[in-house]
Amino acid sequence: MTRRIALAVMALVTVLLALAVVPLGLSLAGRERTSFRDGAAAADRAIAAAAEEHLSDRRSPASMRQLLERTRQSGDCAAVFDSDGDREAATSCPGQGEEEAGRAAEDWAALARRAIADQAAVALERDDRLVVAVPVGDSAHPAGAAVLSRSAEPMNERISTMWGRLALIGAAGLVAGALLAVALARWVGRPLRAVDAAARQLGEGSLEVRAPGDRGPDEVRRLSATFNTMAARLEALIHGHRVVVADVSHQLRTPLAALRLRLDVLAADADDDTASELASAQEEIARLSRLVDGLLAVARAENAVPRPVPVRVDEVVQDRVAAWNPVALERHVSLVDRCRPGLTARLGAGDLEQVLDNLLANALDALGEGTRVRVEGVARRDRVVLTVADDGPGMSESAREAAFRRFGNPEASGTGLGLAIVHRLITANGGTTRLEETPGGGLTVVLELPAGGLNHF
Repeated sequence: MTRRIALAVMALVTVLLALAVVPLGLSLAGRERTSFRDGAAAADRAIAAAAEEHLSDRRSPASMRQLLERTRQSGDCAAVFDSDGDREAATSCPGQGEEEAGRAAEDWAALARRAIADQAAVALERDDRLVVAVPVGDSAHPAGAAVLSRSAEPMNERISTMWGRLALIGAAGLVAGALLAVALARWVGRPLRAVDAAARQLGEGSLEVRAPGDRGPDEVRRLSATFNTMAARLEALIHGHRVVVADVSHQLRTPLAALRLRLDVLAADADDDTASELASAQEEIARLSRLVDGLLAVARAENAVPRPVPVRVDEVVQDRVAAWNPVALERHVSLVDRCRPGLTARLGAGDLEQVLDNLLANALDALGEGTRVRVEGVARRDRVVLTVADDGPGMSESAREAAFRRFGNPEASGTGLGLAIVHRLITANGGTTRLEETPGGGLTVVLELPAGGLNHF
């Protein structure tokens, strides 16, 4: 954004400078040319006035020749022609050869005839020189024409100098505009980057982070204040939920444990019929304890804000498969690890272990003897795809659609909270979960996890 603001301001300054400097330069250049032509025409009219005394009044040409000589000394060259276009007197042009002088004489004679015929002054620019022809005497019946040739190099040098100064002014204005644009962009962009960094840290679990609200324009300051208010409310909400989870854990588990202990004491002294009833009550208490533990696990998963770190997926899978393998052997279920070595994902610490424990526990509870569970992991672009597939009874399509909601699976044999915990933990870490039917029968849980770096195969 800083670059876009700077470029936009610089583009605006460039357009404004172009609209101001170019017309000004053209105007000054036009004035310089007009002034140059007027000066040459005035000098030529002075020669025409001196020539009139000779051509019209038949006086001595001495004053005319003196003026022509002064014209030559000033760097110009001039000539006087009679009414027939024949040259009466002329001076040579500085640095002009014979061939150029002859060609110039022909051009001057033609221009003099044109001024006499038009009875008006005529100007011509050729070879970096300005040639002006002025009629001599009565405008109705000219007695001849005076021609003056003046080099345009001084005028061109002055125009070039003027354009150079204007270019320097424009460049200085552009540099000043660039500095102003960068300062403005940083003034606006720096606090926005601070808000962005604070939002990123908040999303990673740093609930105490706040955005600075004393920099930038008023709109950015209001944005920072709104963000800080939101962050404070979010921090209070999450801390409140965590306190509720801790209180519920203490308030529910303690009376359930005491109740189970009393039932155990009663069952020790009861007769067979009473012991059977107490055993059923103990099973219900155990089921209620598992349900409370599951609800607490879901609440912790929902309230947790993960701080992703690189996690070796292959090592975690190997460790959890080894931990659950004794349970699988006891139930005559084959547990297979097919995870590619070197897989790394970015997850909250301990989240992948909890996910795999829930998935493996669900699979082992649902399978019978002679079945198997396969845990496979591969890398696909910027994702690590982890699948837990079994060849058990599977789930219907409607059950798969509702399985990630609390108590959403009516076919679940347990609490129905395991997949809800898995879904919450994976999505909180930026991944996705889905359920598919295993080819040949069974259920496949597909987890797509954000890759944590280079995955080696």
